[in-house]
Amino acid sequence: MSGTRRKPGRLGPYVEGYQSRLQALGYPPSSARNKLKELGQLGRWMAGKEMEAAQLSGTQVEEFLAARRAEGCRRVPHGRSFVPLLDYLRDQGIIAAPEPAPLTALDELIGCYRRWLVADRGLAPATVLRYEKLARRFLADRARPGGPVAVADLSGAEVTTFLLTECARVSTGSAKGRVTELRALFRFLYLSGMTPRNLAEAVPPVAGWRDTSVPRGMAAAEMERLLASCDRSRPAGTRDFAILMLLARLGLRSAEVACLELEDLDWRAGEITVRGKARRQDRLPLLPDVGDAIASYLAAAPERTTTRRVFLNVRAPRQPIRPDLVGDVVERACRRAGLPPAGAHRLRHGLATEIPARRQRRRAVPRPRAGPVSPQRNGNVTTTGTTSCPVCATPFTPVRRQRYCSPACRQTAFRRRQPAPLPPPPGPARRQASIYQCGECDQRYQASQGATTATGLAGSSATAAHAPCCDEPITTSELPSQ
Repeated sequence: MSGTRRKPGRLGPYVEGYQSRLQALGYPPSSARNKLKELGQLGRWMAGKEMEAAQLSGTQVEEFLAARRAEGCRRVPHGRSFVPLLDYLRDQGIIAAPEPAPLTALDELIGCYRRWLVADRGLAPATVLRYEKLARRFLADRARPGGPVAVADLSGAEVTTFLLTECARVSTGSAKGRVTELRALFRFLYLSGMTPRNLAEAVPPVAGWRDTSVPRGMAAAEMERLLASCDRSRPAGTRDFAILMLLARLGLRSAEVACLELEDLDWRAGEITVRGKARRQDRLPLLPDVGDAIASYLAAAPERTTTRRVFLNVRAPRQPIRPDLVGDVVERACRRAGLPPAGAHRLRHGLATEIPARRQRRRAVPRPRAGPVSPQRNGNVTTTGTTSCPVCATPFTPVRRQRYCSPACRQTAFRRRQPAPLPPPPGPARRQASIYQCGECDQRYQASQGATTATGLAGSSATAAHAPCCDEPITTSELPSQ
């Protein structure tokens, strides 16, 4: 550092500011010291060339690196090492922004296609970039130097040839994505009037059926080995452990983990907001072990930058991680745990298969056969396994979920729990019915008036009575009505 301060060359006035910028980007002191040394070397080379700081650009940086290689220097930095310096000088207004290269006809067509994907289709930036890359590869052979892109004479044979070439190096799922991207491009060309017919119908589908096999998951024991392989004493291990916990416990996707922001963590409510596909937002419970892992990572991480993303690069510059880094974290954990390489989606499938298996194991556990289920259901719990009947207070040994000593006590308790009968609704008084017995057939019946064959009054309908011919008591319910 001292040598850099004494001999900074033409870049001496910018050493302090550049040092503060490196510190803000998260560079450790050793890396910042190397960056300042490279600044001094570039400044001294500029002084020998009589070059001012305002004349510095990427071209001059390449000339400086070529001169260092010609001198036989053992360690020559890469051109990317000077990107933070050039960005700092542009932000300070010392050097001008690089002039954009002149747009070609292909660049203009791709720009129109990009605006159509964003404005009309409403695709996400990552999806737009993927569609744009395929369109550029397909249209590169149709671009003519100094002329327009020849798309008016496209044929189905050319589309099929390009698709076969693309599908030969990708999986079935990726090949289906290529078909979708090509169809979107041809719809744009047709709607823009660049092609006379819609070639989207000429794109052949990919032979591949869904749900033909069970997704490969990861066993619970293997997940535990992945989590145990993280060295949580280091910042990288703490970050990797938090990422693996989100994958193994909540089943998040790689993009969902990478796009997680600090505002998505609701610590008071114990919830986490997940930004999934198609701009969908779901709220999931923040499990205690997952929350502890994230909190430990945030507490152990160095000073954060202005970004609100949760997971950042360990090495400077500290920027948000990309979704593909989540897969790299899982692959490195597999190597440390001695497991075959696996992707991040294997943990999601493993959780999906573990949840039903966990429920099945819970159902298969036999219930205790002695004693009540819980003290809350019956407070008369003793250490000998006996309890008292809540009806007659008789001590007995319950079997399974038995609460009463006998069926009679159970019926008594049931009748006690029944609500009291409602009183009859008010209405006109009913005429008292009489019970008669026929003298010829000895049939008893209830009627309001006496029949011609009746021999005598048996009784009233309100109370039981005795028939005049025998001593058998009769009631209204035993007699047919006439």
